[in-house]
Amino acid sequence: MILGHHTLIELHGCNDTKLRDVAGVRALMLEAVKQSGGTYVTDVFHHFSPHGVSGLIVIAESHVTIHTWPEHGYAAADVFTCGHTFKHELFVTLMQNGLSAERVETKTLERGRLTT
Repeated sequence: MILGHHTLIELHGCNDTKLRDVAGVRALMLEAVKQSGGTYVTDVFHHFSPHGVSGLIVIAESHVTIHTWPEHGYAAADVFTCGHTFKHELFVTLMQNGLSAERVETKTLERGRLTT
């Protein structure tokens, strides 16, 4: 039995202006969570000076996070969910399109493998 899945997302060649926009990153992630089947609970996002955004969305299924480095055109995101209804692949696609990423790498881990 697996309790959850954790997808690590590396987004390269992103639009640097989008990576600096805390409101835009928040809106993109909230929409991606919604379309991927997540149940919103709360969120917190922070804009760093001079640039970069970090954000966390707590979802009933667990959480989604992002950290951006506009000066490198790079963002790191992760999705950790319990159950099997959240569409991780769709979330990745929506983030790639929303940040205009040229290249994406992902790795999904099984979390909470229980032995009986």
